[in-house]
Amino acid sequence: MLPSSNGTALNRLQDDEDLQFLLRGTVLLKIKSESWRKERLYKLQDDCKTIWHDSKKILRSTDSQTFSIEDIQDVRLGHKTEGMRKYAKDVPEPCCFSIIFKGQQKNLDLIARSEADANHWTSGIKKIITSSNAMSQKQKLQHWIHSCLRKADKNKDNKMSFKELKNFLQEVNIYTDESYAKQIFEQCDRSKTQSLEDDEIEEFYRLLTKREEIDVIFSTFKDSDGVMSVDNLVKFLKQEQREEDITSEFALSLIQKYEPSEEAKKKNGMTKDGFLMYLFSDDGNIFNLKHRKVYQDMSQPLSHYFISSSHNTYLMEDQLRGPSSTEAYIRALCKGCRCVELDCWDGPNSEPVIYHGYTLTSKILFCDVIKAIKTYAFKTSPYPVIVSLENHCSPDQQSVMAKHMKEIFGDDLLSAPLDGKITNLPSPEELKGKILVKGKKLRTLEDSLSGGVRNSTETGDVSEEDEAAEMEDETVKDKVKNKSGSSKVKLAKELSDIVIYCKSVHFRDFNYAQNHQAFYEMSSFTEGKALKLAQESGSSFICHNIRHLSRIYPAGWRTDSSNYNPLDLWNVGCQIVALNFQTPDTEMDLYQGRFQDNGGCGYVLKPEFLLNNNSQFNPKSIKEGVWWTPKKLHVMVISGQQLPKVNKNKNSIVDPFVTVEIHGVARDNDKKQTNVVNNNGFNPMWNSKLAFDVDVPALALVRFLVEDYDASSKNDFVGQYTVPFMSLKLGYRHIPLLSKNGDQYPSAMLFVHIMILES
Repeated sequence: MLPSSNGTALNRLQDDEDLQFLLRGTVLLKIKSESWRKERLYKLQDDCKTIWHDSKKILRSTDSQTFSIEDIQDVRLGHKTEGMRKYAKDVPEPCCFSIIFKGQQKNLDLIARSEADANHWTSGIKKIITSSNAMSQKQKLQHWIHSCLRKADKNKDNKMSFKELKNFLQEVNIYTDESYAKQIFEQCDRSKTQSLEDDEIEEFYRLLTKREEIDVIFSTFKDSDGVMSVDNLVKFLKQEQREEDITSEFALSLIQKYEPSEEAKKKNGMTKDGFLMYLFSDDGNIFNLKHRKVYQDMSQPLSHYFISSSHNTYLMEDQLRGPSSTEAYIRALCKGCRCVELDCWDGPNSEPVIYHGYTLTSKILFCDVIKAIKTYAFKTSPYPVIVSLENHCSPDQQSVMAKHMKEIFGDDLLSAPLDGKITNLPSPEELKGKILVKGKKLRTLEDSLSGGVRNSTETGDVSEEDEAAEMEDETVKDKVKNKSGSSKVKLAKELSDIVIYCKSVHFRDFNYAQNHQAFYEMSSFTEGKALKLAQESGSSFICHNIRHLSRIYPAGWRTDSSNYNPLDLWNVGCQIVALNFQTPDTEMDLYQGRFQDNGGCGYVLKPEFLLNNNSQFNPKSIKEGVWWTPKKLHVMVISGQQLPKVNKNKNSIVDPFVTVEIHGVARDNDKKQTNVVNNNGFNPMWNSKLAFDVDVPALALVRFLVEDYDASSKNDFVGQYTVPFMSLKLGYRHIPLLSKNGDQYPSAMLFVHIMILES
């Protein structure tokens, strides 16, 4: 029944031993707790993208018995999750493996009957993920359509009846009236058998995936023989895509890279298929390909960079009752986060624990978190990780904390200044592969170096940092009120000694900081205090942030783990603007958009006007200066492709519209939207022209939001993509859409035309 998809990365795996094992299926032991272990049959489906498992639930749906490999973040062999460490201690580690899902879905912990079986599963899934990632966008589209065709073929006869064709169209999110569906069916049913098969399905596939908007562009630049020559490709790249320094050699390299026809390649030409492959590729993406690598100067002081930072990193949900987990640290670090937070309290058996003090959030061992950070710190980025400690432990358990960090982090732990560097902060380049501890410190860094602290007592008094006490919750307030003791805490020398460049100090005012605060001393501000300073003393805040690090954290009333707008603080140069990474919202979309820049390394260099001590820049009152580079952004939202269904109701089809938003300094903030296209999530056409004035493009982000229109209730989120203004590519571009959790959909995208003019 299916159109051929030979040549896709997955097809090349069809004879693989691991894949064959998964296709046959095996019984695995699913484990949820010490007392809950149950056998379940797990089997890879024929599409090589879905895993089916049996279920003993009485009211089970078919969908609840499957999960997509697209939803898998990672697969780990051994006791590599909290569940495995807690509940599978009696099982040999080589027989255990865990499937880690994207988003908020819980891990799946499984025990195989043998080490070989566990290896087959972990290797097989990893191979499919790798092969899937290597697919071109066109191959992903083919594979997705094949999966939908299989689903629609209810009687599995490899033919498609008219009823099955209608089911298929619903599956791919497109509504057609009966007469139009019948017209397509009859046009393809050349054999007049009332069912489509083989070549007829191929024809149906071609009709379905025809991109008229691409045909129009291609026909403008093609030669008389229907192929685009090198000269005409150069013309297209210069005139439409506004690519710089384009040569015939570069155009030839694109033909060699994307043209599927060997005959066209030999003639140095590009067919319509090759042109589409180019537009689908990273070269045709709206995000500048050069910015996918580290391209910025990484040799400036740490304080010159925006740093991807997480608040209360251990939490998976809300701030009052949700679970704490080492998994939350792994997820944040894998998203490029470079500053993680640990709230440390005395635990049983002299082992410190991490949880949100005064609340019912669950507790995890400090040492387990340190192990997770050690393992994942540099998997996504080689640049330094800052471990931000909020310390509530007794001196004895503080010594245990210091011991764990020294032993587990080993040489990765920065325990002394770099080459005696005590005049200004080192750079991300100098600190590559290093873990820095942020916390309270006894005396000064200079004293530590001169040995002035060596003969001092083992502990000293420092002011307590207690962000949890600021929460606006009555139970928390009662516990804080009943807490005995002063605002001073004892700090163990061992813990103090490993705080080098990130000493926590109380902020008094900008004048005091300028005259008395050492370069390695940094302050934390609640969002309300920081926003007030930004509003009233924006220029002073900018100057302060040139030499000193500032950390911002959410207000106490955000017990639901909601987020604040990070741009208001980035606009005054704050570096460590900590958000709740576990909460999918607009603010996290903007965060992910900002930090995909510079190779996603977690460090983005601030614009020059935020690094100049004499700068008069004030984001609340924009006057002319080097930052004033007004641009006119023209966006034509042309079409969408393969938008996901947001309503699980089989008959529900999305009514999509697109909102384009500008987020930057206050005067640049703006949003405009397209018309609504009814009943078409497969290939909606808008052709809507939107225009924006952007005065400070260096601080602006552009967000493309797709929603499902609903006249009677709130519109449903479909997908979004956020890109720094300075990373926009011009001309005809595809935009990959991300889910609410920030994961890329396999084939959902927008097609747009971008033009930027001097204003």
